[in-house]
Amino acid sequence: MIKINLLPQRRTKAKAAREPGSKDIVIGAVALAAAAGLVFLVVDSPKRSRIRDLKDANEQLDQEIAAKNRQLKGFAEMKKAADEYEERNKSIARLMAAKVVPAHVLHELAKIMRPNEVPTMTEEMADKTGNGPLSDPNKRFDLAWDPTHVWITGFQDNSKDGSFRLEGGAQAQVDIIQLSKRLQASVYFDRVSQQTEERASDAGTGITYYKFVITGKVAY
Repeated sequence: MIKINLLPQRRTKAKAAREPGSKDIVIGAVALAAAAGLVFLVVDSPKRSRIRDLKDANEQLDQEIAAKNRQLKGFAEMKKAADEYEERNKSIARLMAAKVVPAHVLHELAKIMRPNEVPTMTEEMADKTGNGPLSDPNKRFDLAWDPTHVWITGFQDNSKDGSFRLEGGAQAQVDIIQLSKRLQASVYFDRVSQQTEERASDAGTGITYYKFVITGKVAY
């Protein structure tokens, strides 16, 4: 009798059933491609579109800024000129208001003798006494100076020639210098110079101080 062994053939068929066929590979590739397309449509494409929109918006904004800058060309120079013109007008107004009469002179002198006050000055003189690039060390005075260290004992002005003579005392020589610089800077006084300075002693207390005389012209 002829025997036929069918077991190996069955194992081969089972193994073949477990191995993927070309049809399965095609289906898997199609599924992957579909998933990739879905990701592109759902995620990547909107992001790329958003980036393009932002780039377009930025380019449009840059164009608008460039157009505005062209329109504003020269604005900074015009504003600077306008500010300088306004400052000149203010300076002229101050000078017009500072029309010199004896009462104004005495008021200016009292102002100079008050702490934390500065003389009435032109814009040019203010630049010279300040700390900016136009500052003049010979014109600059100490803003922290204490004028209570100086006292006035006499002031005479001659209406005929406009001259004045200021007499007083000071605790130190530097106080006389600071007073002289403020008088020189003021629009009310001209040709200010220190004439005399001598050391003296108070008869009652024995305290020494400096007597001084400052002369010049009242700017009528």
